[in-house]
Amino acid sequence: MKQTIEAKEQELKRIFSDDYLFEIPAYQRPYAWTTEQTSELLDDLMSAMAGDGPIDEVSPYFMGSIVLIKDPTQAFAQVVDGQQRLTTLTILFSVLRELAETESARNSLDKYVCEKGDEYAGSEDRYRLSLRARDRNFFNAQIQKMGSLKSFLEQDKASFSDSKKRIFENTQYLWGKLSTVDQKIRDRLTKYLIQHCFLVVVSASDQSSAYRIFSVMNDRGLDLSPTDILKADIIGAMPEDIRQKYTDQWEEIEEETGRDGFRDLFAHIRMIYAKDKLRSNLPEAFRKTVLSKDNGREFVDNVLSPYSEVFGIVTQAAYESIADAESVNSYLRHLGRLDNFDWLPPVISFFKKHRNDHQSLAIFTKDLERLAYGLFVQRVNINDRIKRYASVLSRIEKAEDLYSSGSPLQLSGEEMDAIAEALNGPIYLQTRLRMPLLLRLDALLADSGATYEHKLLSIEHVLPQSPAENSMWMTWFPDADTRDLWTHRLANLVLLSRRKNSQAQNFDFDRKKEEYFQKKGVATFALTSQVLTKNKWSEPVLIQRQEELLGLLKAEWRLGNNTE
Repeated sequence: MKQTIEAKEQELKRIFSDDYLFEIPAYQRPYAWTTEQTSELLDDLMSAMAGDGPIDEVSPYFMGSIVLIKDPTQAFAQVVDGQQRLTTLTILFSVLRELAETESARNSLDKYVCEKGDEYAGSEDRYRLSLRARDRNFFNAQIQKMGSLKSFLEQDKASFSDSKKRIFENTQYLWGKLSTVDQKIRDRLTKYLIQHCFLVVVSASDQSSAYRIFSVMNDRGLDLSPTDILKADIIGAMPEDIRQKYTDQWEEIEEETGRDGFRDLFAHIRMIYAKDKLRSNLPEAFRKTVLSKDNGREFVDNVLSPYSEVFGIVTQAAYESIADAESVNSYLRHLGRLDNFDWLPPVISFFKKHRNDHQSLAIFTKDLERLAYGLFVQRVNINDRIKRYASVLSRIEKAEDLYSSGSPLQLSGEEMDAIAEALNGPIYLQTRLRMPLLLRLDALLADSGATYEHKLLSIEHVLPQSPAENSMWMTWFPDADTRDLWTHRLANLVLLSRRKNSQAQNFDFDRKKEEYFQKKGVATFALTSQVLTKNKWSEPVLIQRQEELLGLLKAEWRLGNNTE
């Protein structure tokens, strides 16, 4: 059959007519429009049709385009791009139908949702849009079936999947907005939709042509995720007899990982293969570095599935083993507090190769955490971090020694000196550094890999940043330079499990301990508990405390020049 691509501008009365039946292929992503995109669409339509004049005099509204695979021998056209728009428009027609005040109007509107069968011709009713198999029956019963919306909106969405929640929320939004306006406005909106709203329908006779178009197009208001484009490439190109199996496998991984996590996983896999900074769009780079080495089936079975499993373990710090599991998970939790995830590809790669070797994992995660925090404390820029981790990835891939002097996993003497110097400085002024570092230090003091799940965490200066002139603080620290030296350093910082109390911040030491640190409901962090044992907060106390805290970090991260 000759390959063809055809594009036509069509009114919605043609789109939602017997000229078309639409089906969302199983390999497509789930319905994902939120009320943000739906509200934008409705606001645009209401603004475009505003006024009291005849609807024929209102300017038309262009809704973008949809891409279809239209095989002349098949009743349904496969929607390659445009399902978000078509699904939302179907919801809108269904809401307008249910809100119509007469049975005649409801029946007229139902024609845009359902193609009516003919008993004499032997045909049955068919919904004009069929969603993916996972959501199809739900959408049929709750949205497209006449008379179903009111009871649907009374349901609890808590148990719904993400795509079903989006369907529920957008239906709820449109119902709430349109049920409060006069029927004349709803009628005007309906006429405007049907007669003066247009889509460009791009029909391709074959799959490859449709995917080429799909790869360069975005849905209205919601950019295609790079993984959506790659899914079309990988799953869409598979033989039809295995496509559903791999679609299910792909979507299960995406649901388990979460949409954002799934996209991140692909970026990390690309880094593992390329060992370099991303310099083009992810789909293009992924095709070049990953898919050039594996076909679609091999990629899903041998790359995506095992890496996604490791990704879940690492990001959730959920490693299980007969030994060393808590040690490994503790280091993974510390890593997870950093302000970047450049460390993830090396740990994912190492885990995949050594998952059953708990001793190797314990040693590696300890040293990777040391390196990652070392780069973090020095505020090494992203380009240099990526180069460093790329070198670590190369050693992992080649099974080279990671623990010898000169290995990229290890810190050099100069780096250790620079880290120690930074730790001894005004840490509080490093906004991204201070909280992870204090939590890391607190875990060392607790000597148990302490973890905290408090929703609110704050950092308090014991010596206030602006002590009152007549306070005890000015007696203990009369010199402004001395106060400046100590105010923002580790020794003077503690953790609280609540918001700062602006009034309590400047209390004298005894009252601050009583009102601020010992108040009921405040977690007793190891770092904070030490302060409660002091009777005085003076420079000698701070000097001793600074030496002790720095000593803990230096020992943990082996910051002496003779220890690598």
